[in-house]
Amino acid sequence: MSRIGKKTITVPAGVKVAIKDSTVAIEGPKGKLSFKFRPEIRVSWAESEKSIQVTTDADLPEGADVAKFWGTTRALINNMITGVTKGYEKTMEIVGVGWVPTLQGKKLKLSVGFANAIFLDIPVGLTVTVDKTFVKIGGPDKQMVGQFAASMRAVRKPEPYNGKGIKYLEEVIKRKQGKAFGA
Repeated sequence: MSRIGKKTITVPAGVKVAIKDSTVAIEGPKGKLSFKFRPEIRVSWAESEKSIQVTTDADLPEGADVAKFWGTTRALINNMITGVTKGYEKTMEIVGVGWVPTLQGKKLKLSVGFANAIFLDIPVGLTVTVDKTFVKIGGPDKQMVGQFAASMRAVRKPEPYNGKGIKYLEEVIKRKQGKAFGA
């Protein structure tokens, strides 16, 4: 039994839910998302109660894999509902002298100490804003926001000696001493 999978998902007002075959489509004020779930899982939408129930196929034997898919499916649908109502946001900070991010159309230009600037394509559905050395990434899809933030951080990871690099705003970088000269 999955403890997470058993919980019902309450759907707030203003969110539309459509279940067709093995696909859940959710539409809200912040956007529209869809998810294709596994055949072992059953998703039912109760319009009167404004809730989604995730269950497993009764014909299948109880197993660890079914419980994993059950809980994961429920968590992903819950994240989709949160995304289309509130949205997700990550803030990145660029630390380094002369290191600046700029927006150029649908691309994010990162000048972070390399000979050439690095250009990252902004995925459809994400909003990226630049304020001096801070970059805010927002959108309804939690996975897409996190993936773009991770790919941005991978361009120049923060290093522990000078603290330079691209980091999450809330991330703490453990600083190291460095080599001592002389005796």
